[in-house]
Amino acid sequence: MSAREAVVAARAAKGGGSAARGHLFALFTVAVWGTTFVATKVLLVDFAPIEILFYRFLIGFLVLWACRPRHVKLGGWREEALVAAAGLTGVVLYFLFENIALTYTTASNVGVIVAVNPFFTALLSSILLRDEKLHPVFFAGFALAMAGIVLISWDGLGTGGVVGDALAVAAAAVWAFYAVLTRKLAALCDDTIQMTKRTFAWGLVLMVPALFLLDFQFGVERFVDPVMTANMLFLGVGASAACFATWGIAVKLLGAVKTSAYIYLVPVITVAASVVVLGEPLTPQICIGVVLTCAGLVLSERGKGAPPAGADEAPPSSADR
Repeated sequence: MSAREAVVAARAAKGGGSAARGHLFALFTVAVWGTTFVATKVLLVDFAPIEILFYRFLIGFLVLWACRPRHVKLGGWREEALVAAAGLTGVVLYFLFENIALTYTTASNVGVIVAVNPFFTALLSSILLRDEKLHPVFFAGFALAMAGIVLISWDGLGTGGVVGDALAVAAAAVWAFYAVLTRKLAALCDDTIQMTKRTFAWGLVLMVPALFLLDFQFGVERFVDPVMTANMLFLGVGASAACFATWGIAVKLLGAVKTSAYIYLVPVITVAASVVVLGEPLTPQICIGVVLTCAGLVLSERGKGAPPAGADEAPPSSADR
């Protein structure tokens, strides 16, 4: 083998190793995101939805602050208002809706339903930003996914379960506003950790009124239970902080398109974890609903126009899980 051939072979081997690491990071990330619903369901035994929300993002903020203690200045109050709006939608409203939904319905239902947030994000982005054209195939995928959600929620009709499913849909819709806001924030600061830390900080500030309205209790003695502590750390450190790094690494190694394909595994992982850990039912009707929802997501992606320049740097639809 010549020296040139040896160099080419070494580069190919290095590229293959990088791709393998990228797939591992992406798989780890979606595995964590897919099980957050189960962890939240476990915490709801001792914690109220607002309490989980507060502690989770306090821990996440402290971890991100340790990584980026320096304060970044923005251009003015308009930019700061955008960050505050992101904190309100992506932290307070989204996760409060999601946590409350889990008190009414199963983790499986919530995990699958909120996975449709790319639909709402694409619709809102098309209306407000006018940066991509939606084709008929997109709306066919949307209809298919909605049919899947109806199947998943059918047994809950006439019970409190449908309330939880409706709140999960509301959470997915709220996330769309957050996703559009993050597109604008990316132009203000290219340091994702810094901007996420600032968003978490505003989220913590803006959830203060809810702490009083929803009877928040510090109740730190609950953390004596190792199961509760482990699940809270899993949400705060793993899902809300560490996964930003692992997802970012995966995007750099694989590219945004290949990495984003892993998002479709989230609802599947959620259902599997819910059945194994929580003992939730897995009926043929739910299985068909999951398949229809995931198929609708894939189909809708084919019905989107070309993404704008710089889209590879945009966060995924579930990045703040």
